[in-house]
Amino acid sequence: MPKTVVVIVRKYVFKMLLGVDTGGTFTDFVLFDGQNIRIHKVLSTPDSPERAILQGIKELGLHAAFDVFSDALHEAVPHETAPHKTKSNDLYIIHGSTVGTNAVLEGKGVRTAYIGNKGFRDLLTIGRQTRNELYNLRPSPGIVPVPEELCFEIDGRMSADGTELNAISEKCIRQLRKQLDKTQPQAVAINFLFSFLDDRHEREIEKIIPEGLYVSRSSDVLPEYKEYERGMATWLNAWIGPIMQRYLSQLNSSVKNAQLSIMQSSGGTIAADQAGKQAVHLLLSGPAGGLSGAQYMAGCSGYDQLLTFDMGGTSTDVAMINGELQLTSEGRIGPYPVAVPMLDLHTIGAGGGSIAFVDEGGLLHVGPESAGAGPGPACYGRGGNRATVTDANLILGRLQEKAFLGGKMPLNYKAAQAAINVLSRKLNLTTEQTAQGIIRVVNENMARALRVMSVQRGIEPTQLTLVSFGGAGGLHVCALAQALKISRAIIPVNAGVLSALGMIVAPRARFVSRSVMGLLEQYNIAQLEHYFDELVLQGSAALKTEGIKQEQINVRKSVDLRYHGQSYYLNIKWPEPQIAHSTLISFMAILCAEFHETHKRHYGHSLDQSIELVNIRVKVSGPQTELPNFPIKNDKRKLNKRQNKEVVSIETSKGLAIVNREELQPHDVIKGPALITEAVSTTYLEKGWQCEVDNANNLILEYDQK
Repeated sequence: MPKTVVVIVRKYVFKMLLGVDTGGTFTDFVLFDGQNIRIHKVLSTPDSPERAILQGIKELGLHAAFDVFSDALHEAVPHETAPHKTKSNDLYIIHGSTVGTNAVLEGKGVRTAYIGNKGFRDLLTIGRQTRNELYNLRPSPGIVPVPEELCFEIDGRMSADGTELNAISEKCIRQLRKQLDKTQPQAVAINFLFSFLDDRHEREIEKIIPEGLYVSRSSDVLPEYKEYERGMATWLNAWIGPIMQRYLSQLNSSVKNAQLSIMQSSGGTIAADQAGKQAVHLLLSGPAGGLSGAQYMAGCSGYDQLLTFDMGGTSTDVAMINGELQLTSEGRIGPYPVAVPMLDLHTIGAGGGSIAFVDEGGLLHVGPESAGAGPGPACYGRGGNRATVTDANLILGRLQEKAFLGGKMPLNYKAAQAAINVLSRKLNLTTEQTAQGIIRVVNENMARALRVMSVQRGIEPTQLTLVSFGGAGGLHVCALAQALKISRAIIPVNAGVLSALGMIVAPRARFVSRSVMGLLEQYNIAQLEHYFDELVLQGSAALKTEGIKQEQINVRKSVDLRYHGQSYYLNIKWPEPQIAHSTLISFMAILCAEFHETHKRHYGHSLDQSIELVNIRVKVSGPQTELPNFPIKNDKRKLNKRQNKEVVSIETSKGLAIVNREELQPHDVIKGPALITEAVSTTYLEKGWQCEVDNANNLILEYDQK
């Protein structure tokens, strides 16, 4: 019997870890009790996401997470199912939330004031003056983030070298107080020039903000140069901060006997009581869990050069993993740039619930509009009457009516047929031909997204392994791999809830940075190491508040470099000093050589000119949770110890063999065409493909090109 695993968080001992991923259609749960994994799904409740979470916790039997019946719990748990008392602090919940993301995309942030320097009150409205349509002489006006009546300014000013040019006058402070009292904002964003060098003025203004208002300082949110990007991150943090804080507070109070952490956009977790002040770091909370899970599970099978494909009910997220999770500081959420570190992924509106329609010209389209959780696809039988990708897969026999969600949610074939026939009549096609058309269109949309993350970045996808997950991913993986000429794919065990599993294995982490601008040759190693030490101390202090011991903290240092005169930079890993000593090559020479090579790989050329240092960055993280019995770390050399055996199915549907994944053992082989069914997803193995179950219980799909 494997030993029970305990996880130390804030000096408490937890015997159970629960990952919760709230999606647009389903809310997924993965529970690890130290020995076994349990999985669960419930329909999401977009109007109140915590209701689905509480319902799932109740259905998993984790009643001890609740101290008392809250109002939210009354709605989710029937009165006859009274929670029983058990030992406190047994449960540690890691949650991926879409609350902040939805607030941004729907424009539903709180009333937020913006305070800048004199002459810079309109900074966020002016932006970079970039246009989406370069040659359109009459472009549509851009979104104004902050209304004019909520933009204020102060007369203080710092210079480009961090010295004070003008102090903030008492007259200015009195006027600002009056303006805030008159306009009654709910949050305040403070963004002053060169605050990353000296934040005295921002702190001075923060002190006079009326009590009860949510306050974001740019020197705290993103202490880096580029006043527009820094200002946008600060405003976004303030704009959605109260919403996230309120949501997390409600959820936290509903699970009083559990500890709650939130997944960050960068792939690490943060305690819920700290997350509310860093809302801008949570915008890719859910997708980050998926990438964490994909990296972990593919690593168990020995693969680390990955192209990931996460298809849920509402959207599809694609990304690349080159040994480690790839971050960017040039991300976007809707129309807004987000310069805080976040996982580098591309999202499109293509999911199982994506709605198909025929335009006025008679062309078939799929998405981005989704049927969501309510009413959902027509086949859900919840009132939906518009054809979706899920309906098309059911018509084509790739979903089984009585096997969906392990049989807990039967599908309605006739409702799907009726919805698709509405399109069939417009296209003058049969029902099945229309369903095939829907699948081809959505596949091409997703293949285009995969090319954005690979081909358009100069990376040959044939050298990568495609990792497919999400509830709908396995139904499309073979077609997408063939479209990109990829011959190997992985379907991780429990791929339909991989984002929730990724939250369990993700370490607690912080990313801290500061701008240090100048030619690289002007700095010495000791000076830069001093700056790094300050950031390490800052990040480590935050982790220690969550119970991480100093000896458990891992540190990764990096720098942002560019050629002198460039606007954009590349992030380069900071070499360890002993590497330079062992090779007898100077430390800076190694760093410069790595930058030249990275620049050439990204842009096709390198230059013989000075290199400029822009930012230094530090990632501090705690230990990763290990799953000792699920899965087993895989040694590829052991795969051939036992002769492979081909699984012969006893069921068929529309010419497809049907195999229950739960009955498969390592080294079992399935040849397509076949359906591999499981409780939370289905894999459609096309003709010409075969898959083998490896020692980590992942499905390794390979295409026979003969």
